Amino acid sequence: MSGVALITTSYPDNLRGAEAAGSFVEDFALELSNTVAVTVLAASIDDSVVRTGNLTVRRFAVPRLPLSQLKPQKPSDWPAVLKTLRAGRVALRRLMDDDRPDHILALWALPSGWWAESVGRGVPFSTWALGSDIWSLGRIPLLRQMLKRVLGNADHRFADGIGLCADVERLCGKSCTFLPSTRRLPATNDSTVADRPPYKLAYLGRWHPNKGTDLLMQALEALDDDDWSKIDEVRIFGGGPLAEQVRAAADPLAEAGRPVTVGAYLDKREAAKLIAWADYVLLPSRIESIPVIFSDAMQLGTPLVATPVGDLPRLHERYEFGVLAGTASDGSFADAIRQAIRQDASAFGGGIERARLDFDLEIIAAQFLTGIGAT
Repeated sequence: MSGVALITTSYPDNLRGAEAAGSFVEDFALELSNTVAVTVLAASIDDSVVRTGNLTVRRFAVPRLPLSQLKPQKPSDWPAVLKTLRAGRVALRRLMDDDRPDHILALWALPSGWWAESVGRGVPFSTWALGSDIWSLGRIPLLRQMLKRVLGNADHRFADGIGLCADVERLCGKSCTFLPSTRRLPATNDSTVADRPPYKLAYLGRWHPNKGTDLLMQALEALDDDDWSKIDEVRIFGGGPLAEQVRAAADPLAEAGRPVTVGAYLDKREAAKLIAWADYVLLPSRIESIPVIFSDAMQLGTPLVATPVGDLPRLHERYEFGVLAGTASDGSFADAIRQAIRQDASAFGGGIERARLDFDLEIIAAQFLTGIGAT
């Protein structure tokens, strides 16, 4: 195989927070380029083409970013949605003429899979589905039918969750392969997990109801003086639609003397430093497959306090990566934090090391190439 094209709606650029959304796509593309020529076609604010060795990044301009904030069910978003769909089709036609790839990988099923299916000119294509494809877009009747068709017509289907693979298979009636999403973090000097309190706790990600950021704030409010005596500091970084709610909850905690720090999105280097600094990473999601922060934490040796959603119960049974809450609720998450801060955080190292090896980026890239018959 001489070349693979990756079509993606999220890829790092100069926008704050965009790197978090697409940094693992960049790392995946770089890893693939060690074996085959790779062209990335990515939505951006401007048109551009940058070639570096075996990797070419072609950006095409869209009306608004991030694309995840465009809602097909909102009539006011339709002009931007239609312009984006047209822009992607035109950009893919140019890529097919110029680079002539042997295979197209669509990240994600929609709209990238639709572009690959409609403009791919008979070149084999694969889809790599996220939970947002199946659990959010899949709830809209018209888009559900489009998803079913695109997934069914793909030559190969991948998903970044074990349970999500089963959902893809139920939707389109064809097989799906688990392909975890992970990124390569820079090395840090501080990655030692404490064996006794007080502990350092960190949350990093979108401030969104699906991510349970509100559950986290409510759980912190529920902790008492004895609990806080076992916490050195809680750092909460990110941004999103719950920003006002997060800050409104954090201010009274700080005023009451609770060591809570709130900050903005972090780039990859800053994110690595935060995760390595922490003794526990907090993951309070309501809905999830396997979040990138899971593999981030495993890579840096930091245990998690997590809700039992998506594949996290399976992963906890396999790796015992930290403390798993009983339910995805504020009270249960508060109890999980209480449990975590009263035990040896360093005791989870063995399971975390096994997870780190299983989520290795080089292995994941090789699995993809084997899956499409390229090796």
